[in-house]
Parts: sequence; structure tokens; C-alpha cells
Amino acid sequence: MNSLTLKTRLPVLILTAGILGASASHAQKVGSTSMQFLKVMPSARAASLGEAYTVWATGAEAMFWNPGGLSRLDRLEISTTYVDWLFDAQQGAFSCAFPVRGFGAVGFQVQYADFGEFEETTNQRPYINNPENPGFTGRTFRPFGCVVGVSYARDLTDKFSVGIGMKYAHESLFDGGKVTAMVKQGVYEEVETWAGGILFDFGIRYDTGYRSVHIGSSVQNFGADVRYAKEANPVPLLFRFGIGADLMGPDGLIVSGRDENRFRMACDVFHPNDYAQQIHLGAEYEFAGLFALRGGYKFNYDYDGLTLGAGVKHALEGIRLSVDYSYGDMGIYLGHVQRISIGIILP
Repeated sequence: MNSLTLKTRLPVLILTAGILGASASHAQKVGSTSMQFLKVMPSARAASLGEAYTVWATGAEAMFWNPGGLSRLDRLEISTTYVDWLFDAQQGAFSCAFPVRGFGAVGFQVQYADFGEFEETTNQRPYINNPENPGFTGRTFRPFGCVVGVSYARDLTDKFSVGIGMKYAHESLFDGGKVTAMVKQGVYEEVETWAGGILFDFGIRYDTGYRSVHIGSSVQNFGADVRYAKEANPVPLLFRFGIGADLMGPDGLIVSGRDENRFRMACDVFHPNDYAQQIHLGAEYEFAGLFALRGGYKFNYDYDGLTLGAGVKHALEGIRLSVDYSYGDMGIYLGHVQRISIGIILP
């Protein structure tokens, strides 16, 4: 087998392996995973596209979606996102990526999730006998989650890139590192209130060579189970496979020309290990590379569905700035989710 044939078949082999791995992972029970904040993805642009972003995730944002797209940069990039999540939960993310000549591209990411303030309760006296607020201690606590990681990617050919990421994920469910709890009837032990572990991400991005059609795939959060108190549980293992293309633009499939206006669409097959297979569909219209309108829809979700958003870009003395906004409908009872992202590409 010559090198050209190997390079052509390699993307197909990796994608097939990912699909088989995702199918096997579905053996997990629905809702059985911990660290659910790992499924709340950063990037307002991605969210407004219904999270159909495996193909279009490039540069600094690629670390959150598909590390294979990290190689598609030629300057230092910085991205930050704020997520106004459900109820009073909030999440922030920061990423920075830069190319290394002759080596590929390297990126760093930090995420933090604040789940809001909770009131502490107990079934012990004297609190349980309080006639006004039975079971409430009057104290509060603030659970949180965080991620710190590094990613690396490089082009194997002019059409095919691969990436890998390693990150440490930590989640605290109660203030303080340990607490005395009842582990079984009448038995109390001191247990840890947090869990953490090393996780890995893998991704590829492939240019088919036909017009603007690209294919991408990623596997996220691959690692061992994490342990809270006495029991260990898996983290959300996420598999994504996507395809996207410009329908209108210089390399458009339907309308092709010199016009810089673009209309593109993408579709992702999304398979977590704690739920059935889901479909993400997104579309984006970009005017002259300055302004974009976006929309998407997420299929086979209990609450998620319609997503909308917009973005603007501006160049200032060699620095390229971008601001993106997304809105996601979560149904009558949960309300909506909003994201704001700011991107900077330095000269």
C-alpha cells in the first residue's frame, strides 16, 4: 500500500472506529454519568448553529469541540465565552492557541462552572425539629466545576488534520474537601465531596477536495470513571461526526461565484454515552465577512430545540475582532440559555 492510499483511507478508518466506539458506549444507562457540566459546550457561534460545529470548529475554539481543527490557524488566537445557563448557573471559558512552525499548533483552555447557591439541609436535630424551616441549617454552599487542558494538532496532509487534547476535570459538590455522611443505614464515614480525573479528546478534520465539503469527527472526555464518596461513575463520553459545506459562495455547491456572501449548512450526528443518538443541524448566512445570521435545531432532545444567533467581525490595525451571541430555547419550564463569545486574532 503506497503512502497516498494510506492517507486517503486513514480518515475513513478513524471515523469508522469512532462510530463503533460510540455505539458500544450507549450501553450505559440514561442519565448515569457525572460531571454533567462537561456537556455544556462553550462558543456562542456553535450554540446558535444547533451545535452542528464539528467541521467548522477551528482555531482557539476547536479545543472545546474538535481538536483536529486547531491546526487551521496561522496567528495567535484568543477566545472567551460567557454562558448564562439554567436558573442561576453560569459558565465561563477561555482558550488560547498559536501555531508552531514545523510542529503544528498548540492550545490551552480553562473552563469554570458556577452552579449557584444552595441551602444546606439535614435530617438531624435540632434542625429537623425547627417548626419554621424543618431540615434547614441556615447555611449555604456553592458547588462548582472546572477544567484545565492543553491540546495539540497538526496537518498530516494539505487536506487532513488530527488533534489530541488532555485535560483535568474537577467537580465539587459541597464546600470543603470532606464531610461526614451516612454511607449506609446507621453507618457514618468521612467522605470526599469532590471528584477529579484526567480526560482525553481526539479529533480529525478532512477536506474532501470537492468544493467546500468538509468532514469532521471527535471523541471527547475519554477517561476512567470518577469517584464521589463511595461510588464511581463515568463522565459524559461524547462522540461527534459532522459534515458541512457552503451552499452559496466562491465554492458553493448550489451557487458558485466571486460574491463574498456565503450561505452554509452543517449536520452533526451526536452520540453521548448516557442518551440516545441525537442530530444537530445548523445554517449560517455571512455578509461580506462582516456580519452573520445563524440558526439551528437539535433533534431528539427532551427540552433543547431551536437555536438562533448573530455575529460581527471587525479588523483594527491588523487585529481581527469578533463578537457572537446565541439564544437557545429550553421549553416553557426551563426558559432559555444565552451565550456571548469574544474572539481576538493578533497580527
